[in-house]
Amino acid sequence: MSSPEVLFDRQLVWIALGLMLTGLVMVTSASFPISSRLTDQPFHFMFRHAIFLLLALSTASIILQVPLRKWSQYGSILLGLSFFLLVVVLVAGKSVNGASRWIPLGLFNLQPAEVAKLSLFIFMSGYLVRKHHEVRSSFFGGFIKPIIIFGTLASLLLLQPDLGTVIVMLVTLFGMLFIAGAKLSQFLALMVVGILSVVALILLEPYRVRRVTSFLDPWEDPFGSGYQLTQSLMAFGRGEWLGQGLGNSIQKLEYLPEAHTDFVFAVLAEELGFIGVVLVLILIFSLVIKAALIGRKAFDNDLLFGGYLAFGIGIWFAFQTLVNVGAAAGMVPTKGLTLPLISYGGSSLIIMTVAVSILLRIDFECRVRVLSQLPKKKENDEKK
Repeated sequence: MSSPEVLFDRQLVWIALGLMLTGLVMVTSASFPISSRLTDQPFHFMFRHAIFLLLALSTASIILQVPLRKWSQYGSILLGLSFFLLVVVLVAGKSVNGASRWIPLGLFNLQPAEVAKLSLFIFMSGYLVRKHHEVRSSFFGGFIKPIIIFGTLASLLLLQPDLGTVIVMLVTLFGMLFIAGAKLSQFLALMVVGILSVVALILLEPYRVRRVTSFLDPWEDPFGSGYQLTQSLMAFGRGEWLGQGLGNSIQKLEYLPEAHTDFVFAVLAEELGFIGVVLVLILIFSLVIKAALIGRKAFDNDLLFGGYLAFGIGIWFAFQTLVNVGAAAGMVPTKGLTLPLISYGGSSLIIMTVAVSILLRIDFECRVRVLSQLPKKKENDEKK
């Protein structure tokens, strides 16, 4: 007797759970020194991250029950909520290291930028379905509305300031427009404008210029602007092939700032070595490939909204991983972006887990549609 058809992607579930478990272990290891100093409780950040994981999984279990048509229907409302939260954080947000990006909620600080990312991608997926003829035409009409919306979001984010999130949104937006069949001339024009805008934003702020110059040659000022990057590079160098062993990082002993958040990958490289780095990257990009395959399956089954959203989530995860890992390894300037499903941070972990649960829902609806079409196909085959 054959086993019943499974209506969800088990591999995607295991990949996501593997990344979450890796994140819990690495956050525990990386946060041990700073947790002991700040709270006299070495497992303080571990317990908080474990609570975030439970919240994320609980939220994901609810999100799994939401049909895709609901996300498409209420995309504009979600985007409106994001605008509201971005205004609130500017008025009454919590400031850390000169950036006002968090709204205190007691148990954790909500980062509206994370909500804005997913909301924009959900809205854009619905927009590309509704306006696909305009987007594919030779006129710029189909581009105006999403660019205005993105520009407004970007303005609010830059007031925090948060250039990293703006760049992630921009790259993902370009990717979704390209998949939707935008004309190459329009796509290239937008890309040039986007790149010039990012360069201008970097040049307008002295601290961003310092980040770029310190990234180009961190050893020129190893105890000043290049300090964080030089410490991260030392962690990579000490890791070698097999690492120093779990818990044996030297750089996390308060040499490397933000060791359990933005630079958790550097601690992972030091403790688990090249082999550990490769295995974690394989896990993350397996998730990205899964998102692309689910997106293609959705297009094949005429679930256009699900297809665009799946590809959008895949591009988002891939680019954010490249930026985080690239910053830790000295390949791109530091941007303060988390490593998907691994870095410490309640908002990022919950929103990215929600994104994975939406991927599972897209895959589920594809499988249900395929099963519902089987009797009709069988009947047609019998008639032939």
